[in-house]
Amino acid sequence: MNKNRKLYLGFTVAVLGIVLGALLWWSPAKRNDLVHGDAAKRPSGGDFTLQSAKGPVSLRDFRGKVVVLYFGYTLCPDVCPTTLAMIGAAFRALHPAELAQVQGIFLSVDPQRDTLARLAAYTPFFHPKIIGISGTPAQVAHVAKLYGAAYHRVNDDASPNNYIVDHTSFMYVIDQEGQLVKILPHGTTATQLVDELRKLIAPPKS
Repeated sequence: MNKNRKLYLGFTVAVLGIVLGALLWWSPAKRNDLVHGDAAKRPSGGDFTLQSAKGPVSLRDFRGKVVVLYFGYTLCPDVCPTTLAMIGAAFRALHPAELAQVQGIFLSVDPQRDTLARLAAYTPFFHPKIIGISGTPAQVAHVAKLYGAAYHRVNDDASPNNYIVDHTSFMYVIDQEGQLVKILPHGTTATQLVDELRKLIAPPKS
């Protein structure tokens, strides 16, 4: 087995371990969302362009589809993998004609460690229709501001590269015209997300 194959296998096992552990031990009631600023001020959302492993990705690329946007990072030990697993479960519950009308976006707030190749390897484990993107720290901060998302790096003095990132854990539902229409809280279930998506997408033909 060559070195790249070993690394890929190791990364696969690590991701699956994180997901299984999060599903076993995570409890929505035990985590508070990190919210900065006036919660009464609804964020405006808006278009953006960041990078994926396959090139630039703009929100406008998905006009005609309902987008579920989530901010996080691949080394997140609990909330991110659990939320992405839930989004994947919601997508799998849709009919094929409905699934064709949705898109998931995982926006990394940890561009220092989340390379585009790492994001491309990470997101398909949850669902093929979730794409991983990121950008420069300034670009990521700009998009986060548009959507009212907050994140904060918590350093580990003993190991500078072993930090965690506290971040808001909302899902942002964006309609076919690129407008932010719903902010779903942490703890939203797959069934609830499916219900929200079906309010916006065309029903399958009988």
